[in-house]
Amino acid sequence: MNNSHQESSPDTQEADFGSAALSKQRKIIHFSSGETLEEEDSEEEEEESLNRAPFREPAEKTTSSKATDNLMDGQTETIHLSHGLDGSHYGATGDGRCPADSQESCDVKHMDKSEGCHNRAYQADEVHEVYENGEDENPILNQGSDANLFEGDILIPEGRNAMADKKYRWKFPIPYILGDDLDLNAKGCVHQAFEMYRLKSCVDFKPYEGEKTFIKFEKRGGCFSSVGDQQVGQILSLGSGCDHKAVIEHELLHALGFYHEQSRTDRDDYVDIWLNQVTPGLEHNFNKYNDDYITDQNTAYDYESVMHYRPFSFNKNASIPTITTKIPEFYNIIGQYLDFSKMDTLRLNRMYNCSGPLTLLDQCAFEYTNICGMIQASSDDADWVHTKSSEGEEDHTLLGTCRDAGYFMHFSTMTGKPLESALLESRTLYPKRKIQCLQFFYKMTGSSKDKLVIWVKLDDGTGTVRKMKKIHTFNADSDHTWKISHVPMEVGVKFRYAFQAVGGDPSTSTGGIYIDDISLTETRCPNTVWRIQNFSKIMETADNNTVIDSPRFYSPEGYAYGVRIIPLSSYTDYTGNYTGLYFYLVSGVNDVVMQWPAVNRQATLVVMDQDPDIKLRMSTARSLTTDMRMTSDGKLFWDNPSKVGTLDTSCDCYKSESWGWRNFIKHFDLRRRNYLKNDDLIIFIDFEDITSLSPNRSPH
Repeated sequence: MNNSHQESSPDTQEADFGSAALSKQRKIIHFSSGETLEEEDSEEEEEESLNRAPFREPAEKTTSSKATDNLMDGQTETIHLSHGLDGSHYGATGDGRCPADSQESCDVKHMDKSEGCHNRAYQADEVHEVYENGEDENPILNQGSDANLFEGDILIPEGRNAMADKKYRWKFPIPYILGDDLDLNAKGCVHQAFEMYRLKSCVDFKPYEGEKTFIKFEKRGGCFSSVGDQQVGQILSLGSGCDHKAVIEHELLHALGFYHEQSRTDRDDYVDIWLNQVTPGLEHNFNKYNDDYITDQNTAYDYESVMHYRPFSFNKNASIPTITTKIPEFYNIIGQYLDFSKMDTLRLNRMYNCSGPLTLLDQCAFEYTNICGMIQASSDDADWVHTKSSEGEEDHTLLGTCRDAGYFMHFSTMTGKPLESALLESRTLYPKRKIQCLQFFYKMTGSSKDKLVIWVKLDDGTGTVRKMKKIHTFNADSDHTWKISHVPMEVGVKFRYAFQAVGGDPSTSTGGIYIDDISLTETRCPNTVWRIQNFSKIMETADNNTVIDSPRFYSPEGYAYGVRIIPLSSYTDYTGNYTGLYFYLVSGVNDVVMQWPAVNRQATLVVMDQDPDIKLRMSTARSLTTDMRMTSDGKLFWDNPSKVGTLDTSCDCYKSESWGWRNFIKHFDLRRRNYLKNDDLIIFIDFEDITSLSPNRSPH
């Protein structure tokens, strides 16, 4: 094939525990604080050891750190945060600016301590909480709701309950209505939840068109749903604090026929329910059911299920839980609001006999010799090599978990002639949508002239896949670490995607080109990706005044914005500390033609779980939608930052006050799973106009 090395532009911007003692006929847990949990055993239960950890006190807060700020007009930003000798400095070199007409990613490099980027404490009025009263902390409990609910968020229809019976199963796609009273932000989050169902299952949704059965999303007194298809239409309520992707996933799982995890017949083998610690009158929320009423789809108990209660649910004493886990390590995990667990998606797909997800076209971690059916072009100068991880050349899939394990694809640029190349093609794919996103990890360690080119090979109209189209070119730079990339595509015919590695100058090359952990989905790519390195070190050294402000990014419309990270926020709970994320507007080059105030725009922040299997990722997301709210001095919050913002001399730009969540993600969660693989925190950011969702155009 043609070994072209021509550049092309991308299409978008890129607690310590006391010992536990058992007394006959009673379960007693003694806390180190002197408090106890006590419950009489039922006659059927056997005595058992309670050597478990029911409560964990927050970790001590560490001290000292540094913030960084840089200006950028690009899509993918990498911040290399290097710890200063005095433990107080982080920084980044380079002006961080991409050319105004460029859509290439641009990176911020290491900054020597002498170059500045001074630490500063932020003012309390600079950040605002989306939920100032903590409405989002455990919204599915719905305490105080006047709806006819049990188990906190299950709506009891008049005269009957849904049972584990196939007549309550839905047929797809499920018709839906977004009620006029539903907050605009919640409407946008509903669509996000729909996309997660499509990505991980065969469950689909469609706008209501007069069908007998449907789901209507309304804003009532809390978050709740019926269980199963009631066959006459039903309400799913998203009240205050419910506009959260994982909460909506939870409520939709109820609608699809699932009960809470701790309602299982065998739950007493896995958790202890301390009814003497439940608020009087609310004990019914801890009922369990026979297996002829509910089904677990022949799966194990799942502490990580998005359908599990949190430890302090319906408790009467703020410091004593109502649920503890028999395996102590899961105490901080139950009740997560991240995403579907692996078992959640397995059960969902079993219940509905899904053969595969709707919008996942392809993925590959190169762990097997068949390399996922990818092929090498026969006319190439050289080949991509299926390579096993080794010291200094670790793969991305198992990075940080196993030594000398895992595989990736590699093309050496140290040998051969300049411009020699190799093409690695996918199998033939058949899209259902006309929008795709290719996500992968790559690194380039060879010559500065090396290139990685992304192609698609299309059906030429005769049924033959041979029409080549260049999509994007990546040029080598000085960052030789694994990086994430997203390449948007718009393909409506059968096709293959391909990676072309092009060697630059073998005489100056010290490595080559690597790719790993590929996924191709029929979804939009994120507008912006912000990668922060060494984040565990940042968490260790941060105090409550530490802030990291992102470079300036631009939305597809042209609005400039940024994200503020508070690595150690003021929020703590039984699991320990949290990291906060906040969104703000920035003055930018397009402000003169932008519409102000910038209302009805939804900002979505996602902290990526870097699991190589996209179906198993539990990335956590939050969204807010701009509106006509006012600042404390009577100005429109989301007006032009040049009018209502504060000058930041580090970027010579104006920044609005920021709005977000001090409890965005737990440090406990960040340190498990794959959120900090390679010690990189990866954040996806979107800022899009959702005016089309208001007013509701669906029939009633």
